[in-house]
Amino acid sequence: MSGDAPDRGRAGRTRGPDAPGGVRTLERGLNVLWALSQLGEAPLSAIARAAGLSASTASRLLDTLRQQGYADWDEASGLYRVGLRAFQVGAAFNAAQSLVRAAGAEMSALVAELGESANLAVLRPLGGGRLEAAYVHQVEGPQLVRMFTQPGASAPLHASGVGKVLLASRPEDEVRAALGAGPLKAYTPHTLTAPDAVLAELDKVRREGYALDEQEREPGVRCVAAPVYGAGGEVWAALSVSAPTSRLSPEQLPVFLNATLSAAGRIGTRLGWTG
Repeated sequence: MSGDAPDRGRAGRTRGPDAPGGVRTLERGLNVLWALSQLGEAPLSAIARAAGLSASTASRLLDTLRQQGYADWDEASGLYRVGLRAFQVGAAFNAAQSLVRAAGAEMSALVAELGESANLAVLRPLGGGRLEAAYVHQVEGPQLVRMFTQPGASAPLHASGVGKVLLASRPEDEVRAALGAGPLKAYTPHTLTAPDAVLAELDKVRREGYALDEQEREPGVRCVAAPVYGAGGEVWAALSVSAPTSRLSPEQLPVFLNATLSAAGRIGTRLGWTG
C-alpha cells in the first residue's frame, strides 16, 4: 500500500487526502501504537499491515515513537514492543478511573445530605507551565443550577474552590509559573486578579485545609472545596459543593464545610490514604 493512501488503522477512522498533514501524521502514529499494543511483540512488516501503512511510513513513525519512549525495539530479534511511556499513559488513565470509582458513592451520599451538586476536579497541565482544574465527575443535586461544572469542563485556578485547593498543593515556583505576571482574568467583581493576592489566599488554604469560592467565578454562587488525598499523601483531587448564596449562606457554611471535608476524607480512605 502506498504511503500516500488514506489510512484505515485499527485505532482510527479513515482520513482523506484533504486532512491536514499534522493531523494525518498524528493519526497514523496512533494507529501504529494501537497496532503494536494489540500485537504485543512484532516485526515491522506485521505492524505496518495491522496499521494499514507502508513499511517505510510505519518505520518512520516507529522511530519517532521510540525517540519519545512510546515504543521499544530489540535489535537482536528485530521486534518492536510498547514502551514505558505508553504504559505510563495507561497508568494515568487507570488512576483517574480509580479516583472516580472511589468518589462516586461518597459524592452521592454528600448530595443526599446537603441537597446540592458535588463536583470532583483534578489538576490538568496545559503546557508551558500553565495549569487548569478539570472536572472529572459530578453528582447533580435535586435543585439544579446552571453552572460551569459539568465533567470535561475546566475551572480557573484563581477563581474557583477546586482550583485553589489543587494549586495550593503545588510548589511555589510551579504556582507562580501557573499564575504568571497578572493581572488574572476577572470573572466577577469578587475575583482575585493580583497574583500576590492569590498567593496569600493559597497560604490560607494550606493552613485551614479547605478553600472557598465567594462568588469569584459566578455571581450569586458560593462554593466550598476540600482536598482528596491519595495513598502517598499527595493531593489527587479536589471535592466541592456549589450552591446559590441564598441556599449556601454564611450561617450554612459550617454545615457544608464539615460535610465536604468528611466526604473528601472518606474518598481518600478508599484510595488508601491513612493520614
